Amino acid sequence: MRVALVTESFPPDVNGVAHSVLRTAEHLVRRGHQPLVIAPSPAVPPTAADPCPVVRVPALSLPGYPQVRLALPHRRLDQLIAEYRPDIVHLASPFVLGARAMAAAERLGLPAIAVYQTDLAGYARAYRAGSGIGEAAAWRRIRTVHRAADRTLAPSTPAAQDLTAHGVPRVRLWRRGVDSVRFDPGHRDEELRRSLLASGGSDPDTGLLVGYVGRLAPEKRVDLLARVGRMPGVTLVVIGDGPSAPALRQALPEALFLGPRTGDELAALYASLDVFAHTGPMETFCQTIQEAMASGVAVIGPAIGGPLDLIDHHRTGLLVPACDPEALATAVAALAADPRTRARYGAAARNEVVGRTWESVGDQLLDHYREVLAERAAGRTGATAARSGAAA
Repeated sequence: MRVALVTESFPPDVNGVAHSVLRTAEHLVRRGHQPLVIAPSPAVPPTAADPCPVVRVPALSLPGYPQVRLALPHRRLDQLIAEYRPDIVHLASPFVLGARAMAAAERLGLPAIAVYQTDLAGYARAYRAGSGIGEAAAWRRIRTVHRAADRTLAPSTPAAQDLTAHGVPRVRLWRRGVDSVRFDPGHRDEELRRSLLASGGSDPDTGLLVGYVGRLAPEKRVDLLARVGRMPGVTLVVIGDGPSAPALRQALPEALFLGPRTGDELAALYASLDVFAHTGPMETFCQTIQEAMASGVAVIGPAIGGPLDLIDHHRTGLLVPACDPEALATAVAALAADPRTRARYGAAARNEVVGRTWESVGDQLLDHYREVLAERAAGRTGATAARSGAAA
């Protein structure tokens, strides 16, 4: 099967969209298919080999947020897709490049699957300080692109419900995988944990290590962890980078900012935490929560969006009201006082996600491809039969 993967982001970018498209491309290659990735040019040159051919189109960095690249309008996209002759077009978080690719697929009569991964309407609302104008425009773009697709795949039940409520048809659920070998409780490093606790001014024997992993951007609301950072006996570590880093260093003076970490180093940090806390209220899924769960760590997340599907309250972790710093601090305090509950949550969390491998979700994606292709074939057969009947 020839698959054109058109994505708004791809490594070396570090975000959920880039990571899931990379994993998808790798899986397609392993299963004997032929993917072609079409992505915006990166801000920095790639350092790792790509798993398949990748075509980069011109892009510019978002003002004030250089990690986000926006593809420029380019007529070459139509030519790229036409010359590749894909069996199906896969649109990852389509908005700019994906919207043009959807239009090209329509002109070429190609089936397309649109994967919803980013709460763009929520981002528009957040960045416009409450104005509904940007949010409404974002939903118009989302509806236009996704209505044209043969199928929309949503990463969580709340995301699917949100799409349906806003008029997007043919929505199906497709969750994300996790590398449960890399993210494993066995990577817990007690020496690393004790060192971090001591660096944060906590007792290495009795302190609690609480961590956040992710982009440091306004929509992630990492500032909500300020109360947690001030709790006696708690050391807060923040792992990641983004435009909000300077402001967050001022807002969270007690926290240890470790910068971006990847690979085995990131896996060891996850597993060495006592509690993982996520703060973002706009997650359509939240891969970092799933990685922490695979690492056997008790998790705390907002009771909104993707975390509702991931966290089973009082079994694998705790859900708290979104954007409520007091609730976050209360949840951390409860887990700090109860090591047995932390251990029970962590073990249950690991068991919950250990089978969600990228191989299993990749095969589910292939099933979606095959179903869409079969529906297209059935539609052509039905149209041919109708024309034949009319001619008779």
